[in-house]
Amino acid sequence: MPASLFANNCPERHVRSGISKALSVAFLAVAVFPAYAQESQEMKPAALVEALQGGGHVIFMRHGSTETDYADQIKAEMGNCASQRVLSEAGWTEVKAIGAAFKRLEIPVGEVISSEYCRAWKSADLAFGSYTMNADLNFEPAEEYTDEQIAAMRDRMVPHLSKTPQEGNTVLVGHDDPFEAATSIYPEPMGVVFVLRPEGDGGFKVLGSIAPDVWNSIP
Repeated sequence: MPASLFANNCPERHVRSGISKALSVAFLAVAVFPAYAQESQEMKPAALVEALQGGGHVIFMRHGSTETDYADQIKAEMGNCASQRVLSEAGWTEVKAIGAAFKRLEIPVGEVISSEYCRAWKSADLAFGSYTMNADLNFEPAEEYTDEQIAAMRDRMVPHLSKTPQEGNTVLVGHDDPFEAATSIYPEPMGVVFVLRPEGDGGFKVLGSIAPDVWNSIP
């Protein structure tokens, strides 16, 4: 199993401590990730792009860089961007460049789904031009998650990660904690793209990732 959930010093991750954390990780190892699998050898960016060009994959993109980095999910009001972290100018540039790379590389995009947070749907709009918001991609409203809250985020995310697209590739634009709850992988940096092969019935494989500063180097 990859690195333990939420266990580093990033302000947006919510660290639990002591015996409670150890027991939580032990529980998650046996109960939370039964359908998740990661390729033993992560595919390189060029190979990931080639796979995406054929369609049929799920793309998870973490929103672009924000002005500040803090856990805003307790006080954030959906529909009120002033209550949330928002994209920085660098974040706007990142996600617009990702969208341009998708067009240049002829990666077919089908459904685009974002969380209800402003930084997510704005990233989706800047990169792909259209999106549908879905609360399934939202955080739980807590700074220190319980096992039940982690499981709730996982249960909402997994159906999206494991569903085969009807056309092109499905794009999910969301956040670190819900993705980590579903995969045990912390998605960094902001703007990173993960490519997954959906297998239905809650199953999927993570094929690899592409950092936001790599797209322009992919032929």
